[in-house]
Amino acid sequence: MPRREKTSSTTTLSVKVVPRASRSEVVGWRAGVLRLRVTAPPQDGRANSAVLELLAEALGVRTGSLVLAAGHASAHKRVAVEGLAREEIERRIAVATGHGNDGAI
Repeated sequence: MPRREKTSSTTTLSVKVVPRASRSEVVGWRAGVLRLRVTAPPQDGRANSAVLELLAEALGVRTGSLVLAAGHASAHKRVAVEGLAREEIERRIAVATGHGNDGAI
């Protein structure tokens, strides 16, 4: 189960990012951490912006619904998602990673 903190309608996710990847993609959950790859380099906030854009697309939300809460200069980040419950985030990530409704996360 992914680790997260929940306050009101905000869910915070632990995220591990690989910058300068050959393609941007949501890899999936591993030990409670959402793994992402982005093509952007970790310079001048470009990888952070790419992370928020990729997550917004995968979750079907606006980038304004996401906040990089911690890890601005680290591969390990905390991303706050406004307006989605943990279960809905897990479902949408499963769809984005091709696991659909088979329950495998």
